[in-house]
Amino acid sequence: MSIHPIEKVRTGIGHTAPAGEPVLSLRDAAVRVGGRTLWSGVDLTVGAGEFTAVLGPNGVGKSTLVKVLLGVLPAAAGEVRVLGGAPGERNAAVGYLPQRRTFDAGVRIRGVDVVRLGLDGDQWGIPVPGLGRAKRRAARERVEQAVELVGAGRYAHRPIGQCSGGEQQRLLIAQALVRRPRVLLLDEPLDSLDLPNQGAIAGLLGRICHEEGVSVVMVAHDVNPILHHLDRVVYIAEGGAVAGRPAEVITSETLTRLYGTPVEVLRTSDGRLVVVGQPEAPALHTDRHGRGDADAARD
Repeated sequence: MSIHPIEKVRTGIGHTAPAGEPVLSLRDAAVRVGGRTLWSGVDLTVGAGEFTAVLGPNGVGKSTLVKVLLGVLPAAAGEVRVLGGAPGERNAAVGYLPQRRTFDAGVRIRGVDVVRLGLDGDQWGIPVPGLGRAKRRAARERVEQAVELVGAGRYAHRPIGQCSGGEQQRLLIAQALVRRPRVLLLDEPLDSLDLPNQGAIAGLLGRICHEEGVSVVMVAHDVNPILHHLDRVVYIAEGGAVAGRPAEVITSETLTRLYGTPVEVLRTSDGRLVVVGQPEAPALHTDRHGRGDADAARD
């Protein structure tokens, strides 16, 4: 029997990992694309409500890691588990935001309707018999909850083409959250945003993690806007990777070795870490707008 997305949300089907299981885990994982090994030997464990960033230069396979977690690409070696199962088995409990989409100013669909697509956008044709007024009301309420969760209530009923880049991104995050996922996978959600919006979106994601218990895995070019929100980081470079707590991984010695170029990690007066890269390390070097040297490139 097929289950409508609202019922998936309400019953929590597929939304829990077995007791004691991490939400995400990779053990000596590797991936090959086109006969080339992009990365190997990746070990990572993510618990409930943890914020993890995937970082590294362009073309090293950051977005590919997200595809492996979604079950779109298989791991070439090692073990990958998502919510206690194989990747793809429990995607009903995984929210996904692909690389930055922009809406033309002429797009008239309302922001709230874009959010609704995350709830029932895979339903086509005549409504399933039995989905009555109560279920439609529950769907509207859930969409409203997701909109309020990301702080988009003021503009959610505008045409999305008339919303700013930061407003559009909040609505797309709401779309990914509307089914109450246990895991949220985000592919460069800060791309093309200015520094204030980068900080605001990073703060929003940190709050969703720590208050809503959603585990977030986010691909990013620049660690600095999100660094003080992170619980774990994964740096990928030149086929290798280092993963762990920020204080363990984000050190001058570790990043210099991984990137093969001098990288300095500083601590500010309030105790925050700041990564300072040379121009030869494009994933770490940012311009005055907070954008990486190679933001236009994609994995």
